[in-house]
Amino acid sequence: MSKQDEQGGITTAKEAADNELVLAFGRLQGAANRLEYILGRRLEEECGISHLMFEVLLILGRAGDPGLSMRSISQEQVLTTGGVTRLVDRMEAAGLVRRVTDPDDRRGRLVRLTPLGEETVVRASRLHVENIRQYFLEPLPASHRERFAEDLRTLSHSARDVLPQLP
Repeated sequence: MSKQDEQGGITTAKEAADNELVLAFGRLQGAANRLEYILGRRLEEECGISHLMFEVLLILGRAGDPGLSMRSISQEQVLTTGGVTRLVDRMEAAGLVRRVTDPDDRRGRLVRLTPLGEETVVRASRLHVENIRQYFLEPLPASHRERFAEDLRTLSHSARDVLPQLP
């Protein structure tokens, strides 16, 4: 195997910039960043929450009672526990979540939705679904949408399975 083959055929900056795999991943990342911005702005403008807060509200909604630990939330969001603690502090101050004693560990605390958090995640989800249809699905040919969603699920699960568990 030649050195060029070992390096993916890339020997110049131009070849690196024009590499089909590099371009494809860059397009995926660019689309995700732009969609994150567009959809996140709408959540902030219409619902008063960041996209990250929305994601945590969804995680808590999925978990139901009794709630989730900070560690569980951090692993779901690939954030440090300190980052989640600061985020949950802001969400608690906004009345979206509350901390409760863990029934299985008196020293532990769990985070759960408040009634306002429940109402907010429902309202935000309705808006989010509308925006996903407009900005994510409508640009794609109808015949590709289901396969594209399945491919994204496969990529997401594959990447998730490679990540190390946070301490």
